[in-house]
Amino acid sequence: MKRSLIFSTVLVALVLNLALGANIYLNAARATNDNDSAQASLKIFNDALDKIHSEYVDGKNLTYRQLVYSALKGAVGRLDPHSEFLDADSYQELQDDTEGQFGGVGLMVGMKDGQMTVIAPMDDTPGARAGILSGDHIIKVEGQSVEKMELPDVVKMLRGDPGSTVSLTIQRPSNGIIKTFILTRAVIQMEMVKDINGQKLFPLDENQIGYVRITQFGENTGNELESAIDTLKQEHMKGLILDLRWNPGGLLDQAVEVCQKFLPSGQLVVSTEGRHTLEKYYAHGNGDELKDIPIVVLVNLGSASAAEIVTGCLQDLHRGVVLGEKTFGKGSVQTIFPLDDGSALKLTVAKYYTPSHKVIHEHGITPDVYVPLTDAEEAAILIKRTPGGVDSLPEKDRAGVVASRDEQMDRAEDLLKGLILYDRLTSTPKPQKMAAK
Repeated sequence: MKRSLIFSTVLVALVLNLALGANIYLNAARATNDNDSAQASLKIFNDALDKIHSEYVDGKNLTYRQLVYSALKGAVGRLDPHSEFLDADSYQELQDDTEGQFGGVGLMVGMKDGQMTVIAPMDDTPGARAGILSGDHIIKVEGQSVEKMELPDVVKMLRGDPGSTVSLTIQRPSNGIIKTFILTRAVIQMEMVKDINGQKLFPLDENQIGYVRITQFGENTGNELESAIDTLKQEHMKGLILDLRWNPGGLLDQAVEVCQKFLPSGQLVVSTEGRHTLEKYYAHGNGDELKDIPIVVLVNLGSASAAEIVTGCLQDLHRGVVLGEKTFGKGSVQTIFPLDDGSALKLTVAKYYTPSHKVIHEHGITPDVYVPLTDAEEAAILIKRTPGGVDSLPEKDRAGVVASRDEQMDRAEDLLKGLILYDRLTSTPKPQKMAAK
């Protein structure tokens, strides 16, 4: 009897202890969740906005929209260098970029290793004509340090009405030289696909090698490349140089379109992986028509984003030999989420992976054949690409630029000539020996 009573007492005590412990745990968990809930956080945010709006000494003309926009820019900007909040004007500028026309100096810029960096100067633009190179660090715009600025604010300062000027100070990492440029803004017209002469004629050289340069991946890149390839096929092309140097990237779907010109239908081109999604992109079309055409892909530090998708895909699948220098390493996916007032969120939602699942972001693509260029050699190539670029030089500098060689292009030509010769030798039927009679 006593034993039964003791047992019952202990059991009740254990149940009460368990209930008390569970209650304490649930209350603590509830408090933790409340502290991190959207509702609790928004209350703090709203209280802070009210205080700023009513008490800030210079806030007489501050609007709640200005405060919210500033808060969003700060919050999104701290996520990573490629996510940003876009007000209505900035969102329109982004749309203008992909459609192929805007007013500015023709420099694609981004954050790299904490520095505001020139990804690539666009062909025949004020920035390219001035001699600004991929990898240059922007340290001032209009005499104002950009050290603590957000990327969209710097881009906005560089853009403006054609004919207006902007002061830009850069530092070249290779030699530490700091130089200030006064650039006159222009309407930046972007042709996405060009031939060796910066035109759209696409001639073959004496070895029947074609050349195509993709300057950016905009809405018409796939169609422009299709037209170029049609021309080259009609001329019986035997090899192709695909030049993606100083190509800052662009639209993912256009990178897939470019790849599928050279791949069999159904081949994986690229995958994107995010927190909740896995997307795979496959080739569709008649890429097999070019399966016997060897390809060399030219890349450098100015090759980024969509250009790296194409490079990584063709390298992974042994469809092209990559030649040049290591690429930029911008391999994340930004999705645009339009908001009701005309603004938008550009948010990093995933990362790119090559067909063999190599990550591009912050790694870049290492070329199969490493051929470096000096700053002077790069500058000479960009000057030659610019219509009137050589004529704009002081007379003492012209001869050197005219005589300079594009070592990467020369090596690509030599490589393709060897591949074409090898293919010819291996595909020619051997003569049969005649039996003696």
